[in-house]
Amino acid sequence: MDALILGSSTGGHSLFIPGFSRRVQVSTCYSYNIIENFYTKRFRKHIVKHHARGIQETSTASQKSNTKFLVKATSGHPLESEPGAYPDTPWNSVKNALDAFYRFSRPHTVIGTALSIVSVSLLAVEKLSDISSPFYTGVLEAVVAALMMNIYIVGLNQLSDIEIDKVNKPYLPLASGEYSTLTGILIVTSFSIMSFWLGWVVGSWPLFWALFVSFVLGTAYSVNLPLLRWKRFALVAAMCILAVRAVIVQLAFYLHIQSHVFSRPAVFSKPLIFATAFMSFFSVVIALFKDIPDIEGDKIFGIKSYTVRLGQERVFWTCISLLEMAYGVSILVGATSSYTWSKAITVLGHSILAAILWIRAKSVDLKSKAAITSCYMFIWKLFYAEYLLIPLIR
Repeated sequence: MDALILGSSTGGHSLFIPGFSRRVQVSTCYSYNIIENFYTKRFRKHIVKHHARGIQETSTASQKSNTKFLVKATSGHPLESEPGAYPDTPWNSVKNALDAFYRFSRPHTVIGTALSIVSVSLLAVEKLSDISSPFYTGVLEAVVAALMMNIYIVGLNQLSDIEIDKVNKPYLPLASGEYSTLTGILIVTSFSIMSFWLGWVVGSWPLFWALFVSFVLGTAYSVNLPLLRWKRFALVAAMCILAVRAVIVQLAFYLHIQSHVFSRPAVFSKPLIFATAFMSFFSVVIALFKDIPDIEGDKIFGIKSYTVRLGQERVFWTCISLLEMAYGVSILVGATSSYTWSKAITVLGHSILAAILWIRAKSVDLKSKAAITSCYMFIWKLFYAEYLLIPLIR
């Protein structure tokens, strides 16, 4: 057979070539050197190649990780685990889905809506016996219907602002790509239908009209159609937020409990008037403040917010001044109460909130988006705190 056979003998390797009777003796040292050099070179090339590839992959992964860290840090959003960071198990899939929906729903607005409805509903309570099953049912109906409409409004805003949010809020599901546009459309459509259905089934006209007006203003605020997308105009945008947060929430949900649940005539009491007036200030502050950390994306996409027109520092201190004025008026209103307990709680409570706000405002670094965003979320916490004090106004 025409094959090379490598054998061995005491003096060295012998090379047999079929068809020849002559044996060729090859030096053992020489053969080993050739083989060793050949495999050593191949091994070294293999090691260098994979080492270089490992360095490149590590560097790329590190750069991606650092980039994502910086994006989330500058956005002011809490750092979260990246999708796919954990094994793809059913439980982790459920957790990722819940986390995405949590961010999509804008939880600070959800908490604010729920607290405001419960607080305003308590203003209709005149005696202890009013706290009954019909009251709880009426409050639950209002909260659930309003939260579904809230998700429609914030979801529609995200659908309309996908490109802007890639700059301002890259952690939101639509901006990050976790949700497709179709998924977003299905969610907002479903929640708007369920909200109207519940409002209609309950049979409360104040509740239904609250949902309808919120739907109209929320749509006009966000949707990019001729004569709409009112968020482009700073004053109109602020009026939309004021109308929903200050007027509709206070009056409509109070009337829902007062007229529909208790079947009493509408009475515009001192606490109700105070709540409407105070939340008018607060709503304007929220409308102005929310644009301060978003100045970069708003400039790129032509949103003429007051922050873009006047600058971050000027708008920031305008918001702080408006809130401090509102707290000052609240202290005066509390001081006029004929109930000692109400006077003590409201005066002391608003004084503490005003002091905390001022201290926090003085510590904010206006050059840091993360610091401004954190302060904005702190404003929402003051919003929550106010709704704990409103039912105590007498």
